[in-house]
Amino acid sequence: MLASHAYSNLLPMQTYSPKSGEALENEDMLLVLQQALTKKRVLIVDRHAPARESVRLMLGTLGVTQVHGAGNSAEVIRQVKANRFDIILSDFILDDGRDGQQLLEELRHAHLIAPGTVYIIVTGERTYTNVVALAELAPDDYLIKPFTADQLQARLVRATYKKHLLRRIYEKIESGDLDEAIAACDRVISQHPAYMYDAYRFKGELLLQLERIEEAEVLFRKVLEGRMAPWVQMGLATALRDRGALEEAAMLAEQVLVDAPDFLAAYDFLAAVQERRGLLENAQEVLQHAAEASPHNTLRQRMVGDIAARNEDMAAAEKAYSKVLERSKGSSLRSVDDFANLARTMAERGNIDASRKLIGELKRELRGDKEAELAALTHESLCLAAEGAPEKARACAEQAIALQQIVEEDFANRGKPLSQRLSVDLAHACYASGLKDEGEKIMRQAVAENHEDQQLIHQASRVFEKTNQPEGNALLEQINHQLNELSNRGQSAARAGDLAGAAELHTQAAEQAPNIRNLIEAANSLYLLMDRRGWDATLAASAHDYLERAQRKDRKHPKVLATRQLAHSVARKYGIDISA
Repeated sequence: MLASHAYSNLLPMQTYSPKSGEALENEDMLLVLQQALTKKRVLIVDRHAPARESVRLMLGTLGVTQVHGAGNSAEVIRQVKANRFDIILSDFILDDGRDGQQLLEELRHAHLIAPGTVYIIVTGERTYTNVVALAELAPDDYLIKPFTADQLQARLVRATYKKHLLRRIYEKIESGDLDEAIAACDRVISQHPAYMYDAYRFKGELLLQLERIEEAEVLFRKVLEGRMAPWVQMGLATALRDRGALEEAAMLAEQVLVDAPDFLAAYDFLAAVQERRGLLENAQEVLQHAAEASPHNTLRQRMVGDIAARNEDMAAAEKAYSKVLERSKGSSLRSVDDFANLARTMAERGNIDASRKLIGELKRELRGDKEAELAALTHESLCLAAEGAPEKARACAEQAIALQQIVEEDFANRGKPLSQRLSVDLAHACYASGLKDEGEKIMRQAVAENHEDQQLIHQASRVFEKTNQPEGNALLEQINHQLNELSNRGQSAARAGDLAGAAELHTQAAEQAPNIRNLIEAANSLYLLMDRRGWDATLAASAHDYLERAQRKDRKHPKVLATRQLAHSVARKYGIDISA
């Protein structure tokens, strides 16, 4: 499912004239929107100062005076953190080898711009076709150089009008009130037929997120009767997947790639379905096709590295992880995990010198970052162990263990999750240097908090294999059994009508092992208890905390969104406003 910050990516580009009765309902509305532009705050992104000045002057002729400029990506990040922009005009070619499409990816992924922000890419006519063909996070529009003030105004009015019509949908999604967002979709469908398909697309995605699978399937099949488009087919494929029809879902995604090979999201979907079917090599092949078609997508390159590592295709994993670091340089998308993933892969391939050199780069680039320091100590310990220096490896591992406790406390206070893959690396370093008890303790916690993360479970299994821990897989099974037992007891209590008992068991499980399933179940059980007994501020605060912790782990998880909707429903029942 798609997170709320990326919803503007769901919208197909419109081609309506800004003066047509279909798109802008009358000349009065056109005049209002033109006047509204004068109040908008605009950011111009271009590496050339004269180009920024030219667009600023052009905006000035339209009455737009709140205009900011940025010459590089770092400046863009600084400015969007300091100001809320209504419009961003970004040149396609940026200063650091990245492009405006990647900048949009970063801004949305890091939730630095609101869904209502108009984002327009400025590009040359010769590159426009290629840019649009590979656009995965679709901007609101494109401007072809050169352009006039009238053309700029027309595009801005059109994009602003569309955002205005869809604003209630955005607002309700942002607040987590998905039932009201669906109601807003229905209003757009009935009142504004020019944007009917935009609203259908929102509604279908929302139904899927609320796990109303049958309704979503009916909707997408209905839309297909009037419009054959890749997003409709993929919506139907998602509904099929979610009701367990994996083969049928895969076949539909494959058909989309035949009909619309540039619809790259279909590759990601197909890879995920093949992975669920146990066809990991097929999943890797699919992702690599997409990565070759759109090599600048940092998130997909990371996915390629992960699936290749699970397939133990370390050459492909190293290549993909290297591209992640290359493409994310200077970006907020970059993480300590990116360095650790590549360092781990290099070591797996026996290239200890390269792994150590990379960790040196990490220390220089993220000087003062405690998590980076933890990664450096951990991987230096692994390098030393591989070189046959167990005492030095042990000393590094002991320093890393002490530092991990400090970092965990600091991150907990800031509500920031510590890298769990790094925790598994640290357990590996402990096992490899003779600190077996410490390694088992760290591994147990990492697995308990992430038992649904198949990548991490595979990483843990590899650690047991490489450090000759035959009891390791039994440990994984034991942890999984314990987690399931407590969760099942809570579910049984709920089915028996003992909502208080269910809440107690689920919250106990969440405290013992705060993985995403336990956190969601704890929040759900508390909201259901309040639904029966009445709103309770203390219980509501606990439920909200569990839900926020689950969201920090995976804000795209459908059950996170469904639980947020449950919170709104219960609050509304008792006259409580939790939208703020």
